[in-house]
Amino acid sequence: MPETPVFLREQSQPDKPGSADAGVPTRAQAARPPHRVVIVGGGAGGLELATELGRKHGRQHVTLVDSHMLHIWKPTLHEAAAGTVDVQQEGLSYLMLASLSHFNFVLGSMQGVDRARRIVHVGAVSGLTGQPLLPERDIAYDTLVVAVGSTSNFFGTPGAREHAITLDTPESAEQFRLTMLQAMVKVDQAKAGDPQAKLNIAIVGGGATGVELAAELREASRLVAAYELSNFDPRRDLAIRIIEGAPRILAGLPERLSRAAQRRLESLDIAIESGCLVSEVTQDSVHTKDGRTFPADLCMWAAGIKGPDVLGNLDLPRNRAGQLEVDARLQTEDPHILAFGDCAAAPRPDGKVVPARAQAAHQEASYLRRRLSARITGKPEPSGDFVYKDRGSLVALGRERGVGSLMGALLGRGFFVSGTIARWMYASLHLLHHRTVLGFSRTVSLALARLLTRRTHPRVKLH
Repeated sequence: MPETPVFLREQSQPDKPGSADAGVPTRAQAARPPHRVVIVGGGAGGLELATELGRKHGRQHVTLVDSHMLHIWKPTLHEAAAGTVDVQQEGLSYLMLASLSHFNFVLGSMQGVDRARRIVHVGAVSGLTGQPLLPERDIAYDTLVVAVGSTSNFFGTPGAREHAITLDTPESAEQFRLTMLQAMVKVDQAKAGDPQAKLNIAIVGGGATGVELAAELREASRLVAAYELSNFDPRRDLAIRIIEGAPRILAGLPERLSRAAQRRLESLDIAIESGCLVSEVTQDSVHTKDGRTFPADLCMWAAGIKGPDVLGNLDLPRNRAGQLEVDARLQTEDPHILAFGDCAAAPRPDGKVVPARAQAAHQEASYLRRRLSARITGKPEPSGDFVYKDRGSLVALGRERGVGSLMGALLGRGFFVSGTIARWMYASLHLLHHRTVLGFSRTVSLALARLLTRRTHPRVKLH
């Protein structure tokens, strides 16, 4: 009989003795049961951790759990929402990555954890038409690593959950893209009878996600209009507005970046309402606490993040944002459960927490790799705490422009970059992530394949 697909197994299975797979145990390791590391969440940090541990120790030690079949680098979701990136082409198969890097993959979402028995409860999976595909399963662990990322924080704003779209998942990005595309077609058709017809998009939140989305939408609308939307003028008929509660956009980054980004957005005719707190979201408008109302045929919510609700099922301390509280070694109060990335509130020496950024998740994954390798091999764990090093920030402002501040932690001040150079640097971060999970040669092949594919496909996704 053929071997059961790894994502259907109820718990990780060891490699066959004598196989040429990575991670074949030594005699000393074979004398004791394998230390089972289960990583829940295949985002940037979780996947990198599973990949590196799997290559070094093998699938008898490493299992990755995720509710999706494809890995999408989350910083590209704003491009997926605009249609300039195709989610299906951009995604990497977890099954393929598990085979390449020798870890187990289990499809499903974490429903809870039995900490006494050290078991993760994974929920059932349904097919596209709702038919049962996979049953509920239990995955045994010796060390559990929670890396489930974050979800949008609506801060209790009335109507936001019902009427705003988020960029939490590839599905929500695709929902926004399709809704925007249909709305543009309707406006194009309505122009014949109503010259004042317009599409209004409101983006709540002027952080990196909101700013990047606004610039990408402006460029994408121009590309879409070129495909037979003869009555639709992207500048005249598409109004994009960012509504930010802080005094300036990109409030968490150096002020010089904020000023440069604002100039770029204003040159794209994108309105910016700063110092403006949202009080309610309705089906066709956004209301603010100072009494103003902005039209919104589409509302994107990018105003903040919180830990996913499932973290409440772990019965572990969380902060006000719903993130798991961890110590300086990324450990919860349960020594068998570690957490990192957006779902964890990791302390810094200055009393602040590690920011929810991809570079932080990458650094935390590297730190945990050393700790978990020691647990797997039965050696003493490294004694040092995790120390976050700010390498700077990069913000994409369309396909050809960007702004950034580099090496802030090394120089004591940011090294400012902008324009095409900043955009190339931004794109290189994605390639570095791919190199970690795919290796150098496969990353080069993938980059070349995508470059050639763009010559035979529309520059924006239309279907």
